Amino acid sequence: MAEYDKQALIRAALEVRSNAYAPYSGFYVGAALLSESGRIYTGVNVENSSFPVGTCAERSAFAAAISSGERKFVAVCITGEKKDNPMLGAKYCMPCGMCRQFMTEFCDKDFEIISAASEEDYQVNKLGSLMPGAFMLFGAF
Repeated sequence: MAEYDKQALIRAALEVRSNAYAPYSGFYVGAALLSESGRIYTGVNVENSSFPVGTCAERSAFAAAISSGERKFVAVCITGEKKDNPMLGAKYCMPCGMCRQFMTEFCDKDFEIISAASEEDYQVNKLGSLMPGAFMLFGAF
């Protein structure tokens, strides 16, 4: 795993979070994705009144990166906040199962997932530990 500036990634996720569209849950999520090229791509959750139609922040960031031609990634930072009551919800925002499976398409088991409450308060997990036994049509994860 290459060294990278975790604080810069966390800062980017915290900054973009306010752009989330979350009128139904009030839960704002920002994500910042670091590509192997060194570029950071951001994304936010975008809700819809038909809940399955919404998009998670992580997949939003991946879509921005992929549409720019990126295919290899180092780490992602996810940060969430419940706007009407910051005490509600988990301290660390973890990727949902769909996002974890999505990440396995482009990342190896050592891909780092940072869940941050702030620049100083965060945890780091490897994709392989959060998604054991990932579905893979070809090859092994």
